[in-house]
Amino acid sequence: MDNEREVDQATRRAFFDQVRRHTGIAMSERKWTLLEGRLRRRVRELALPGYRDYLHVLEAKPEEVRDFIDLVTTNETSFFRTPRIWEYFAGQFLPRWFETHGGTPLRVWSAAASSGEEAYTVAMLCEEFRERHPAFRYRILATDIGDAILRKAAAAHYQGRSIEGLRQTHPDLLARYFSATDDGFVAAPALRANVTFRKHNLHEAARDIGTMDVTLLRNVLIYFDAAGQQAVLENVRRAMAPDGVLIVGESESLSRFDMGFAFEQPLIYRNEVRP
Repeated sequence: MDNEREVDQATRRAFFDQVRRHTGIAMSERKWTLLEGRLRRRVRELALPGYRDYLHVLEAKPEEVRDFIDLVTTNETSFFRTPRIWEYFAGQFLPRWFETHGGTPLRVWSAAASSGEEAYTVAMLCEEFRERHPAFRYRILATDIGDAILRKAAAAHYQGRSIEGLRQTHPDLLARYFSATDDGFVAAPALRANVTFRKHNLHEAARDIGTMDVTLLRNVLIYFDAAGQQAVLENVRRAMAPDGVLIVGESESLSRFDMGFAFEQPLIYRNEVRP
């Protein structure tokens, strides 16, 4: 099989084009080692002579695109990742929102939800808030581009580093909202009842998403070039309520975009554009 040195620039460029075509993610030459490492296993599974042959498979068999997307997208997350945003969500946003919108359900979008830890983190905080305010209602939509990762998220079964992190930071919530299994923990029905998982490409218009009060778009924009970032942000904003809150990742900022998002505090922006 081709190794890294034998893959010519045209072949590498063809793979970068396939990644952009199917995910919108922009990759450069410096990302080839990462991409090649992910592709190698699939090329071997299909018993192909080399990477060029896999390009032919991608073009000839549309069903292979699903596996390709699963391979090339990054899925790294954890419960309560970036504590400051969860302190904001539970301590500032929820009380303020409930005071002015108490009669309607809160709508939260976990965009690029990966294996679901983010969505279930939101659900835990919402359940805690509902204990103090029984009239509070909420719905969480969690989307991602990969089929395999969505199946994992919907199963709500966690083990290893993911669950150990929750045990160390929030042992009370682990005990309250997860049940032990033979090989890990599974989320309680109370959490799963209000979370819906759906496939969605952020580069496509969010026509079936609804109108969201909070959108978590964390550690996503860093994978796109400037044009791709703007396209994603425009799609996301159209699915947000007036004054809806957008939360981004630690290394992301909207300061260079003039799109109607007003800075509220680090990582947190408010939609000021009316429909």
